[in-house]
Amino acid sequence: MPRMTAARAAVEILKLEGVTNAFGVPGAAINPFYAALKAGGGIDHTLARHVEGASHMAEGYTRSRAGNIGVCIGTSGPAGTDMITGLYSAIADSIPILCITGQAPVAKLHKEDFQAVDIASIAKPVTKAATTVLEAAQVPGVFQQAFHLMRSGRPGPVLIDLPIDVQLTEIEFDPETYQPLPVYKPAASRAQIEKAIGLMLASERPVIVAGGGIINADACELLVEFAELTGTPVIPTLMGWGILADDHELNAGMVGLQTSHRYGNANFLESDFVLGIGNRWANRHTGDLAVYTKGRTFVHVDIEPTQLGKIFAPDLGIASDAKAALELFVDVARGLEAAGRLPDRSAWAASTQERRARLQRRTHFDDVPLKPQRVYEEMNRAFGPETRYVTTIGLSQIAGAQMLHVYRPRHWINCGQAGPLGWTIPAALGVATADPEGQVVALSGDYDFQFMLEELAVGAQHNIPYVHVLVNNSYLGLIRQAQRNLDINFQVNLEFENINSPELGVYGVDHVKVVEGLGCKAIRVTEPDQLLPAFEEAKKLAAEFRVPVVVEAILERVTNISMGAAGIDTINEWEDIATEPGHAPTSIRPFVAS
Repeated sequence: MPRMTAARAAVEILKLEGVTNAFGVPGAAINPFYAALKAGGGIDHTLARHVEGASHMAEGYTRSRAGNIGVCIGTSGPAGTDMITGLYSAIADSIPILCITGQAPVAKLHKEDFQAVDIASIAKPVTKAATTVLEAAQVPGVFQQAFHLMRSGRPGPVLIDLPIDVQLTEIEFDPETYQPLPVYKPAASRAQIEKAIGLMLASERPVIVAGGGIINADACELLVEFAELTGTPVIPTLMGWGILADDHELNAGMVGLQTSHRYGNANFLESDFVLGIGNRWANRHTGDLAVYTKGRTFVHVDIEPTQLGKIFAPDLGIASDAKAALELFVDVARGLEAAGRLPDRSAWAASTQERRARLQRRTHFDDVPLKPQRVYEEMNRAFGPETRYVTTIGLSQIAGAQMLHVYRPRHWINCGQAGPLGWTIPAALGVATADPEGQVVALSGDYDFQFMLEELAVGAQHNIPYVHVLVNNSYLGLIRQAQRNLDINFQVNLEFENINSPELGVYGVDHVKVVEGLGCKAIRVTEPDQLLPAFEEAKKLAAEFRVPVVVEAILERVTNISMGAAGIDTINEWEDIATEPGHAPTSIRPFVAS
């Protein structure tokens, strides 16, 4: 039997499980693993500037392509605690990433040794499993189980903590005999699917709520086929955006209090039956449950049995992987179509598109400073259907979801439930690493951008090009808007007069200088007509220099973006809505007046 260090065995297992890329920061307690990584070859490593950044890079990498599992690596102590936010983000959105940390020697674990923290206990609430390996011979089994857990059931992250002496211990391990463990996914029965479709056929105005679980299951084509077979309008959740193209005739728009469309909410409120697949009824999607559920029959399909009934009790709950369920949905629907038993839903589907043409928000403004709506309008012109958007939280993300267009799965890569500021830059680097020839466009407000902007140097060092749209109002815009309910405007102002860049006025941080100092390119835009040329120039610069390129748009200080605080029937449209075609020139459907 071949002998090797436990660290080398771990590296060989990573490769056998399909890992080709890792993100991390070396340190004394993880150096033996890095030595094995170098000696083993076959895994490209990207050196992050912050270990939390490495965890977000891993998440962006995973989200980019079906089957990817991002790996992040750090040393003992604060490296692991820095990655907790990344693990929380991953488990919240059902994203598998593997976090590997170094640790003090086994004999020192309870002696307050330097950087010896019980990271497994800290990480347990935000992982599917977190283990400190105390016996070197257990390393292969722990790694094998980690991949099994990440892929089985509801996907999610795992942390493996390796004491330095465990890494260095030689064990017997033969890579040629290694086999990944079978993946477990629950599957719906035909009887369950037939009952669900029976409930759908009994309705008049059904909709499908398509969640991120469909993307995780790589089942988007099946969802589109089922919707087309039955003529059922589809409402993607924020995590499911892109499952079917925005210009598809059955796309009824997004629903919710924030990242939603006027027509999406109106279409949902007209429905009488909802089939939710791979979604979790997030509160910012549903709003007031009494409004959301009134007069509707619900079927909920989710891979995690404990999600069924967690938010409200569906009329029928089915524990199933989305792909397994959709294969049956399609098969049963084909049989009904052949028998002539599928009702004609064309009038109902057409009505959703009529609302789409009529209920639009205005994007065309010529104001200086810029209104954010105009930025997204010009982004729609500059960035085509192949674009992968990456963003996390804030008014920038909310307005982007209301006004941008997404046409393909995994082309809206958004941190959903956790929403940590700073996520966007490292996640975009992970996405661009996974898709080096693709068009990756990140979207940030100024505070999200400032949280982890040091990671731009990673893009410069490793030649990872992408375009980053930075909308700068020198404000914590979403928090300021939320503070209106308390009649305060407190500790949300970021403005100051920069003594080194007086031309900025009160906009404070000179992002162009900072970005250039980190080895990247930057363009500042102050007028509407400059936006499209700037985006085109950014694409050229990214291709030429193979580095991140930032386009900073200087916005008006205060813009209130459409959102509600209660039900989806009471969204506050702070800004003007579209009343003529020129108000929303890049909308999917040409505007039609009421």
